[in-house]
Amino acid sequence: MKLSTLAAKPQLIEVTLDDEAIVAEFGEPVVFYTWDRQPIGVFMQLSNINEEKEVGVFEIIRKLILDEEGKEILIDENTLPTNVLMKAITKVTELLGK
Repeated sequence: MKLSTLAAKPQLIEVTLDDEAIVAEFGEPVVFYTWDRQPIGVFMQLSNINEEKEVGVFEIIRKLILDEEGKEILIDENTLPTNVLMKAITKVTELLGK
């Protein structure tokens, strides 16, 4: 297979947080979206993160947690409950590794 056949425009995919704790707290699964493939720049930013660049982590995560239109959810002063944010980060990280 030629590598060029794998190249495609990123598509939004639905990501569901549906573990027991989330469903118990919110009464239903929590859904967000992300791209099925990320630009190389995102991977480079992730690989360059260290303890001195904690703010950089949040800037990258903002680009990965999206609504159904592909727009960032974590804008301005908006944030998520810590437990949901951590599970969303974990889920996106798992997807990036595939």
